[in-house]
Order: sequence, then structure tokens, then C-alpha cells
Amino acid sequence: MPNVQLTLAVGDYEITRPLKDGTVAPDGVDLIVLTDIDSTTRHWRFLRNREFDIAELSASSFLLAREAGLPVVGIPVFPHRRFRHEFVFVNTRKGIRTPKDLIGKTVGLKSFQATAIVWMRGILEHEYGVPHKSVNWVAELDEDVEFTPAPGLNLSKVPDGRTLESMLVAGEIDACLHTDLIEPYIKGNPAVARLFDDYKSEEVAYFKKTGIFPIMHVVAIKQDVAERLPWLPVELFKAFERAKSIGVKRIFNPRVAPLAFWRSAMEEQEKLLGPDPWEYGLSASNRKNFETLALFSHEHGMLKNLPDIDMLFHSTSQGRGRGGHRV
Repeated sequence: MPNVQLTLAVGDYEITRPLKDGTVAPDGVDLIVLTDIDSTTRHWRFLRNREFDIAELSASSFLLAREAGLPVVGIPVFPHRRFRHEFVFVNTRKGIRTPKDLIGKTVGLKSFQATAIVWMRGILEHEYGVPHKSVNWVAELDEDVEFTPAPGLNLSKVPDGRTLESMLVAGEIDACLHTDLIEPYIKGNPAVARLFDDYKSEEVAYFKKTGIFPIMHVVAIKQDVAERLPWLPVELFKAFERAKSIGVKRIFNPRVAPLAFWRSAMEEQEKLLGPDPWEYGLSASNRKNFETLALFSHEHGMLKNLPDIDMLFHSTSQGRGRGGHRV
């Protein structure tokens, strides 16, 4: 019987590349792997158009999609995580020196729902005393999953033809929470600076306090595909695990990247975050991670209810003590 052919839209990371190059494949599946799609477009195309059988998806949008009853199921695979203090930018003429200086200001967002933004907005509120309703938010993109803003939330749209970056430089917005490094900062525009000069220290302190290395993305499957192939979620989970193992082994080779202190950076990461910062599955730490993201989303008026984490994901259990290589 021939393998089933499925499309997978995913980022081109070291821990997913073995799936792209065919070194790893789920048992019984021939994957068509699409990596040349930026994250925000991939998320939109999967949730709005169901263009892919399997996709790496915004964790925040996944939460809203599940609550809205959209026909997608998740597996506890988290291909992308990132601390977010690095991506808060301010206009240098606005006198913003501390997080609390954002209160009453107009702050741009890629989208209100973007996972990176939800994390940083929640962190600003819980760790730095910046209530999310004390800020005037301006979003650049349409949301992946539509929602009705909560009463008292100040949320508007960037005018057509404008960008957050141009508005920040011009001083039309006071600050910006972004999903990536913005071009004016990269080019050294004096009108733009980071809110947190020593962002790494802030991120390390956040991890030491909470144990959270923020999950950005999950892996989702179209519901009809998962129902037609009930064995697929487990085989996908196993394949992603194997791909991660190969990718991590590769990056421990100091020749992989042209960086002088690559090895010491890896050792520093392991000392702080542990041996597997990209752990898959619903471990205690991953549950806390996802529960915190869901709490922020609920507080910000996007989720009506706090979800049962177990109900969000398809089980990948093979039974206690099973799943090894003994015959």
C-alpha cells in the first residue's frame, strides 16, 4: 500500500530541517514540506483557507481557533520559542525610559493576537505593572481568528498604506511591540531604541522567576485529516522528535555556525534552560507555559474561557512503557 501524501508548512529550522530534506519522515507518510512562507502568512493561510494538511501555527491563534470550534487539532510539538523583551521598541523623543512610561501611550502591534505580542503584553502587565487597558494599541495586520475586543480596550488599526515602523520613526506612535527586529533599529535610525537596553538580563530574570521559555508555535493538523488517519498524530509527534534530536546534535558542532563563541553560548543555554529547552509533549513545564499564555489571552479578552490543556491536543501516548524499539 503506498504512503499517504500530505503537505506540511513549517519554518526552516535546524530542528525541522530533517523533515524538509527527507532524513526523517512519519511512518506511512510522504511529506511535501513547504518552508518558504513567512510565519504570519502561513498562519493565516492555514486557519482561513485550510491550505495545508499540517502546519506550524501561532500558539495564540491556535487557542482561539480551538475555542471557536475551527476544524483543527494540535499535537504538543512546539517548533518555535523565544523570549520577547528584545522586541519592544520606543521612539527616542517620547521620554520612555521604563516600562511604566508606556502607560497612556500609543503602542503599535503587528497584530493584537500574535503570540509574541500576547506574551510581551502579559509580561508587561504582570512583571512591570503596565495594565493592558492603560495603553492605546494600534494593530497593523488583520487577526488570524476574528474576536470582539473587550469593553475598555483601546484598539485601532494602522491606516492603509502605513507601517508600524514608519509611524514609529515619525513619532505617530510612541512605541512598538513587534514579532521581529524592525528595519529602522537594524539600520541604526536614531529615532528608535529598545526599551530594554540589557534585554538578555531581563529575559534571564524572567526565566529564573517563572521557569517559562515562551512557546510561540504549535503543530496543528486539519481535523478531517486527523480523523481519516487516526494514527497520524502519534507518527507526526515521533517524526518531529527524531528531527529535533538530529538538529540539536548537529548544532552542538561548533563548525556549524560562523560564530566565535558558539560553543560557549550553547553551554550557557544548557546551564540556564536545561538539556532540552525545546521539549515536546505536555510536561509540567510545558503545561505551565501554555496555561500562562492562555491566561494572558483570557485577561486580554480574546479567550472567553480558560481551556483544559489536555483537550487542546490530540493524545500522542502509546501507553506506559511502550513506543520503544523492542520487537
